[in-house]
Amino acid sequence: MSGMVFAVVVLVIAYNFFSSPKERMLEREIDQYKQQYELLSERMTRVDAVLKDMENRDDNIYRVIFEAEPIPSTVRSASYGGADRYAKLEGYDNSKLIIEITKKLDLLSRRLYVQSKSYDEVLELAKNKTQMMASIPAIIPIKGGADKICCGFGYRLHPIYKTLQMHPGVDITSPRGTPIYATGDGVVQSPAGNYLTGYGICVVINHGYGYESLYGHMSRKVVSEGQKVKRGELIGYVGSTGMATGPHLHYEVWKSGSRVNPVNYFYNDLTPAEWQKVIEASSKITQSLS
Repeated sequence: MSGMVFAVVVLVIAYNFFSSPKERMLEREIDQYKQQYELLSERMTRVDAVLKDMENRDDNIYRVIFEAEPIPSTVRSASYGGADRYAKLEGYDNSKLIIEITKKLDLLSRRLYVQSKSYDEVLELAKNKTQMMASIPAIIPIKGGADKICCGFGYRLHPIYKTLQMHPGVDITSPRGTPIYATGDGVVQSPAGNYLTGYGICVVINHGYGYESLYGHMSRKVVSEGQKVKRGELIGYVGSTGMATGPHLHYEVWKSGSRVNPVNYFYNDLTPAEWQKVIEASSKITQSLS
């Protein structure tokens, strides 16, 4: 009887204080898995740093070059699922580590997907870059116009009301009948909506990519609504129709529905010295011709 009691005591001690070969093997495997999870977490941290660099270059270089809006951080870092997504991973000794790694992997997967879609968009923008560059209104609409700008963009003295009013373009003086050329590829459209009256005979070109240009006070136009034009193509002739005090071209550039300074888009035509000369001439507070 005492031998049986001794055997039971030995078994109890063995089960509670000593691991079996199988248990020791399982413990080693668990330790190995834990180490692998920690290594995996470190590798994902390095991948996260590389992905952040890709996202930064995408937003601040590639998308800037192609004039595309950066992707909001809320879109890039949007989380997966709800609160119950990781519930099945609860209740284990290493649940915290496993859940943390799973969350990292899910977020990386989401960000990689967003980045992949962004690169698809940038690729399409790159394919259209040549067309976009040809469409941006980037030349002076009158030959030799750099020396003929008499009134620039900003508050100028109105020729009739004699008060300072916003002058939304540049006035280029030229004799009546001087040819006027399209400053970028686009489609002629009817002056409407935000375009005000007083321009007389005028042409408006929709260049796409958010750009439009307006040519006012013409004596005659040689293009019609809906017609496609190329940069440098003749569209009309200088005149003084509408509210004008003398023959000149009033030229405007619109970007995304707002008037912008046309001088900033003359880069295809000017040397640095000519650019400086145009900036100085257009910055003077003079009286506009319209």
